[in-house]
Amino acid sequence: MSTMPAPPPAKIAIIGSGAVGSTIAFSLIMNRLPAEIILSDIDTRRAGGEALDLSDATFVSSSSVRVAKNQQEVGQCDIIVITAGAKQKPGESRANLIDRNYHIMQSVIKGMQPINPNAKIIIVANPVEILCHIAQKLSGLPRNQVFGSGTFLDSARLRLSVAEMLNVHESSVHCYVVGEHGDNQLVAWSAGRVGGAPLLNFDQFKNADLAHIAHEVARKAYEIIDRKGATYYGIGACVASLAESVLYHSRRVFPISCYNPESECYVSVPAVLGNDGVQHAVQLPLDDKEKAAFDEAVKSIKSITEKYN
Repeated sequence: MSTMPAPPPAKIAIIGSGAVGSTIAFSLIMNRLPAEIILSDIDTRRAGGEALDLSDATFVSSSSVRVAKNQQEVGQCDIIVITAGAKQKPGESRANLIDRNYHIMQSVIKGMQPINPNAKIIIVANPVEILCHIAQKLSGLPRNQVFGSGTFLDSARLRLSVAEMLNVHESSVHCYVVGEHGDNQLVAWSAGRVGGAPLLNFDQFKNADLAHIAHEVARKAYEIIDRKGATYYGIGACVASLAESVLYHSRRVFPISCYNPESECYVSVPAVLGNDGVQHAVQLPLDDKEKAAFDEAVKSIKSITEKYN
């Protein structure tokens, strides 16, 4: 929990009350954020059930939970978390999935109008970089106020893996997954640091199979899904941390989907997050191979987002 003075109570809306949305709400409560958490879902009965269940946990914090009165109320919240999105069907093309999610996002944003001009929108639905672009265009909010969970969870998994290899606490590991969350993500190994020392200088990494480590980090989600059907605890903790940094103006650095002027698109990079949203991206010193992979991710994102300009 932050040691900074508590900000005035905020309204945080979560659109989508499934496993991810409800776990984000639970994480916000456990982080003891002074907030009114407002759940919104097309399945109002499910949203009501989650609100009732979550309210039983609010005794540990100053949070409260309830169901949104309507979408216009959601649009007036301080932070709006969007988890709602279509899942890819067997055999469905990525382009078709994105098109379906565009129409969902269009409906969500339209229903929230007029949107609080100071609201921060956090996109959790995938493909996150593409949907950040779409949400920003549809909402008309400044780019710094619309961002996504991006490669935050991927980076958290990487830090845990590196920490276990070096037998150190993960808070001492600074290493990021960047690019496009998903197939075009990459690990910025050359920029990795542990206790200030270059990660690749450690004996355990001098001859390590870096590609294998990156692959294992990327496939962890698939293993979890294969075993239990979905992932939600990690992303819940990640999004709660983002909301906390906004509310407390913590200015912490997170690897999130944000508009990067250098790339001229939304892409996952480390960025400073405060009460005005994304303050600025942090430029990592990538080697030539990493830079080429990052450029490919940017190219992939741009090839899709140009359709939704």
